[in-house]
Amino acid sequence: MDKVGIIGAGSLGTAIAQTVAQNAGEVILQLRRQSLADSINDTGFNSEYYPNTKLMDNIWATTDYNDLKDCGIIFLSIPSSAFRRVLQDIREIISQDTILVTTAKGIEYPSLKSMGKLVEEYYNGDYVALSGPNFASEIVLNQPTVSNIASKSRKNAEEVKKVLTTKQFKVKIIDDVVGLEICGVIKNINAIANGICEGMNVNENARYGVLTKGFNDTVNIIQSVGGKGSTAVEYCGFGDLVLTSTSFESRNHTLGMLYGQRLIVDEKASGIVFEGKNSIMAMKDICEKNDIDSVIVNFVYDVIVKRMPPKLAFNILWENIE
Repeated sequence: MDKVGIIGAGSLGTAIAQTVAQNAGEVILQLRRQSLADSINDTGFNSEYYPNTKLMDNIWATTDYNDLKDCGIIFLSIPSSAFRRVLQDIREIISQDTILVTTAKGIEYPSLKSMGKLVEEYYNGDYVALSGPNFASEIVLNQPTVSNIASKSRKNAEEVKKVLTTKQFKVKIIDDVVGLEICGVIKNINAIANGICEGMNVNENARYGVLTKGFNDTVNIIQSVGGKGSTAVEYCGFGDLVLTSTSFESRNHTLGMLYGQRLIVDEKASGIVFEGKNSIMAMKDICEKNDIDSVIVNFVYDVIVKRMPPKLAFNILWENIE
């Protein structure tokens, strides 16, 4: 692949650029601010996210979508909240033949559309979705990582696998786009649930019982929306659920811990985007529409949306767990 584009120069976008640069002739990192683009091009460092990690020489930054025209593959490494806006901005510039890869683990509310479904509104259904137990801070350092990708087009999936795969970054293709994308949403909710429990100092027996119940609920929800239950045991399912539910590097786990300690986060003031909080109302609606009573989704909804005291919400959860 001669040219690969990345839209979004945040932690994940930059990490993917560093990985893809090992296989592509040229990697174009598109971002919004000219000052940061100039800094990356002048110094070879993304000073805002990885000030101590030198980027590969074939990566260069731009603020102009037109510079992505000749890219065969473009990764959309942007928050789910910005997805529709970016697709609107690029649809007259980027060819329909370009392979678009979604990396955002979120869902639009109130439309209840996955990021892939948004791509279909502006392009076609042959996009590729990427998801797995991946922290960008480890990817950018070329540490061992594995992830799943899925697409309706096997050819497109194979092309993306080629450009992503390195000695350290392993990629497995699965044939369940719906299940892969829904895993990326549910794992955030499970991470919040387990963070709440940890913030409350719930004992470990109970916490891992909640984690197990969350995994079982994940299987049920995937199947209810037309995915395959077996996807829950893939890297994008079980692996990502456990990683984000137990690691202190997980933003959603941290969000849950703060709420478990009765500390409310002003996300606008802090500038932090928690994808899980943006997704919980959507997942609650999905469960209700598909007649699924997920005690984990209910628990997180009660604490985060209804602002129910965590101990009261946990007591309701524990009464309904089996």
